Amino acid sequence: MRYKNKWVVAASREQMSGSPIVQQISHELGIRLPTAQLLVNRGCQTPSDARSFLLKETEQLHDPFEMADMDSAVYRILEAVEEGEKIVIFGDYDVDGVTSVSILYLYLQNIGADVSYYIPCRSGEGYGMSECAVRRLADEGCRLIITVDTGITAVAEAGLIRDLGMELVVTDHHECHTEIPDAVAVVNPRRPDCPYPFKELAGVGVVFKVLCALEAVRSPEDTMTDCVKRVSAAYCDLVAIGTVADVMPIRDENRLIVSYGLQLIDSTDRPGLIELIEATRTESKYNTKKKITASFIGYTIAPRINAAGRIRDASIAVELFLAKDCPTAAPIARRLCDINHERQAEENKIIEEAYAQIAADHDFEHDPVIVLENETWHHGIIGIVASRITEKYGCPSILISFEGSGEGGEDGNLGKGSGRSVKGLNLVEALGSCADLLVKYGGHELAAGLTIRREDLPEFRRRLCDYAREHLAETDMQPSLEADCELYPNDITMEQAHELYYLEPYGVSNPPPVFVLRNVQICDTVLVGGGKHTRLNLRIGNTVVSAMCFRQTLTDIDLYSGDFADVLFTLDINEFQNQRSIQLVVRDIRLTETQFTAENEDIALFRGLWSGRAPAELPFGRRTAFDIVPTREEFGTVYNLLKRELRLEHEIFSMRALLHLLRTGGTPMNYIKLKFILLTLRELQLLGVEAAEENEEHEIYAFRYIPTQTKTNLDRSGIYRKLKNDFGVV
Repeated sequence: MRYKNKWVVAASREQMSGSPIVQQISHELGIRLPTAQLLVNRGCQTPSDARSFLLKETEQLHDPFEMADMDSAVYRILEAVEEGEKIVIFGDYDVDGVTSVSILYLYLQNIGADVSYYIPCRSGEGYGMSECAVRRLADEGCRLIITVDTGITAVAEAGLIRDLGMELVVTDHHECHTEIPDAVAVVNPRRPDCPYPFKELAGVGVVFKVLCALEAVRSPEDTMTDCVKRVSAAYCDLVAIGTVADVMPIRDENRLIVSYGLQLIDSTDRPGLIELIEATRTESKYNTKKKITASFIGYTIAPRINAAGRIRDASIAVELFLAKDCPTAAPIARRLCDINHERQAEENKIIEEAYAQIAADHDFEHDPVIVLENETWHHGIIGIVASRITEKYGCPSILISFEGSGEGGEDGNLGKGSGRSVKGLNLVEALGSCADLLVKYGGHELAAGLTIRREDLPEFRRRLCDYAREHLAETDMQPSLEADCELYPNDITMEQAHELYYLEPYGVSNPPPVFVLRNVQICDTVLVGGGKHTRLNLRIGNTVVSAMCFRQTLTDIDLYSGDFADVLFTLDINEFQNQRSIQLVVRDIRLTETQFTAENEDIALFRGLWSGRAPAELPFGRRTAFDIVPTREEFGTVYNLLKRELRLEHEIFSMRALLHLLRTGGTPMNYIKLKFILLTLRELQLLGVEAAEENEEHEIYAFRYIPTQTKTNLDRSGIYRKLKNDFGVV
């Protein structure tokens, strides 16, 4: 048995208490030591640095005209507005794309443009521009296409746009390939020749800069600061949502954008947001108002916006943000919540099938990238599932869905894929090494999409794994979790949890603080959310604190009342029925090292005995023969326990779960004794006992009752006779 994840903790409680910098920041800013340690972890070396970080004094919004082609983009857009040309905004179907389309449409509509928008269907058209879409827009009289959150790879489509008598302005933030489209303007901070100082804007962040530049040109009598303030007040709420949802680093101007945007959302008068937040509140069984944070955006708002583009039509989400009043917005918001429920059900189905495929086919020893394919997986869901797989197994993953059986022509022969990677492997570069096998690809370092022909999939899988073996170190493949510092029980206070709000907004580059607390006792466990989640009540010091383990069943955790555990968690304030309480949100939980070591010693001792070694050859330590050889009464206790559970249709148990049931039933037992009992019962054909799951963390068995009419003599068992003989038990 081994720990699943390696924990990397930046500072122990002793290191934090003994650090002069931490002590000084704590004293001068009047904050607690853990908060001061968090600021040091984020690069603050003096109290002045820490104060500037908290007040956001060092961040600034850069001049939008520093971005390459910004002037050309702005003047062409304004020319189209003045001439009454038909403008079409061409967007992506994720949250970043939806918010990008929404703010540009609202702005252009407000200044009198003849504007519409087009978002391709994920399942029918796939990502990005296509020849079919371009021709359709030309037929409808479009004169200027403006892409948002897409377009940087549309080299062929740009040529077609020109040939059809239209013009193109690209705004995007994705990685550039070697060639950029031939357009009036290509506004993308990631262009190699772009001098813009901050490269990590979301697609909606790039559009936000375009709006600031448009406003500056339209209002030459105003300062750039005045123009930026007007645009921010009108649109920064949606810019913040797109930035958080696209997992952009929350630093530099993103930190200012998200911080201000969250304030706007908290007191929003945008009908679509009012009704979407209300819909999420009313569908919760607790029906309480949530604090508007980046986590609330990422885990509550964004999935509902995303769901439209994943399994329906992203235009539904755009129409929510374009709604002019709450009666119009309310049914759209409720529909998005319904679509999200469908998405969740489909996601659960796909992930079960993916896990089964991995268990049956994947060779972890040889293949560092998981590449799965299926005929029926929904294109809009596989990206979420890829994230879950990479998180679970600690390695890059790509899921590919084919539209048909492969017998019906080119459409059935093309698979659309979505991938997620780990630190150390740039997924776009990895796909680039296989570019000759791909119809198209694009994305970010850690997330990308692709289209591939069915016949190229085996070679693609082989070459991608070869590339990963060359570029991934073994340590990159070890799942590891990082924590800011260790806490003592007396650090778990409402005051400490409240201080964490000072560091918001959180996200990439400023992640939510993660802590470690050691040697806490589990009081009890409660299944919630229909058994999908688990709540633990932990004794921390003299109080009992709730700890939520989301998307983890009790079988996943395999810890029980009475166990002592170390917890890796974020600290939160839970509000329920006007009562506020401390809550831990568990990232990982495991047995304390002392208990873990003791249990592993028992496993090693059992394996030594099972392999045939004599007791005299083994290090028994704290164990005696009394702890090894089970009595007849103990056989009866285990047999009757399992017989009773099987009548209740409880068939699968981990060894730790059985030990817990025995302990709570008044017959505590150790691993060695229980394992010999189970093997003996199986040998005597009193119970079916089979390994239920390959799992390096937990030993899990499926049991089956075998009816018998006669009383069984345990001495018929060769296992039991040898065990008694080895220990001289009569």
